Amino acid sequence: MRPFVLTLVAAASALSLTACGVIDGVGGDSDDPSPKKGDDITVGLLLPDRETARFEKFDHPLIKERVAALTNHKGTVRYANAGASAAKQSEQFAQMIADKVDVILVDAVDAHAIAPDVEKAKDAGIPVIAYDRLAEGPIDAYVSHDNELVGEVQGRALIGALGSKAASSEIVMMNGSPADPNTARFKNGALSELRGKVIIAKQYDTKEWLPSVAKSNMKKAIQSVGLGNIAAVYSANDGMAGAVIEALKDAGVTQMPPVTGQDADLAAVQRIVAGEQFMTVYKSFLLEATNAAEMAVAKVQGHSLQFDALTQDRIDSPTQKAIPSMLVPVVALTQDNIRQTVIQDDVYTVKDICTPEYEADCAAIGLK
Repeated sequence: MRPFVLTLVAAASALSLTACGVIDGVGGDSDDPSPKKGDDITVGLLLPDRETARFEKFDHPLIKERVAALTNHKGTVRYANAGASAAKQSEQFAQMIADKVDVILVDAVDAHAIAPDVEKAKDAGIPVIAYDRLAEGPIDAYVSHDNELVGEVQGRALIGALGSKAASSEIVMMNGSPADPNTARFKNGALSELRGKVIIAKQYDTKEWLPSVAKSNMKKAIQSVGLGNIAAVYSANDGMAGAVIEALKDAGVTQMPPVTGQDADLAAVQRIVAGEQFMTVYKSFLLEATNAAEMAVAKVQGHSLQFDALTQDRIDSPTQKAIPSMLVPVVALTQDNIRQTVIQDDVYTVKDICTPEYEADCAAIGLK
């Protein structure tokens, strides 16, 4: 229950701030008598890849919509997606600086490699807010989820699924990209639940979170461990979970072992409905994206009270201590709570999920 309660608390807190005029301060009373900038601002948004469905489908449009709402539709978002290339993202970052955007929101492909670009933005007087992944360099703030909790939720779900057989069960761990600092946090959280409770037969890092790499590694795991010996698979996100499941199907699995995921991609929710994927971690895109937009606007306009209210956590990176941060809570999504999570939050409708291919599966679990 803890993750779900935390989500409700976070949502309630955001609503409380709104009601008090702290978040929706633009256009109302400001804590600064003369804001640094008016509503005509440009927010640069750099997202890392298109493999993760949420970035194009949710994060970008939500941030764009919230920036417009906070600036009386005078503010704009300049958007670029790196397509999983750190070099391309560096070029895009340089272009944002050259274009003199007012603030940059960056979800780094490579958290370490992005540091020189963050330094250049700082030299140019452009604030940088790390989004979803903690970037190195002199960032002004960070908004993401409690990433160790993500791993804990995934690990706890696997232990629960394995039940009394957990201690003798061999599992495969399909971790994320080593260039993403969140990967270590997901892994540490998962291991805090799994270590000593299951047999970790194989572990793999997945370059750039690519499903094709995950599928190749899963094939290796099947050959090494044996298809019949794999009791569960820890997959750090949904794109890789889909690839893991494909590899298991290709190998002739007759009963799918529990497979975890993260991001609540539509395809993953449908796999959960069908019983192919055991769970995913639902992270409120709405809270993360809208809070990032609010932080960006508050920073540019000099509304320090709003900015401080949104960044009450503190996180350390390898290059910086006590970064002002907001950590949005998470919840485990299974067949049992699809309606109370992604449907209730208007991420998907029943119609979105229960397409003809999944209609019978939806009916079987009472989702109609």
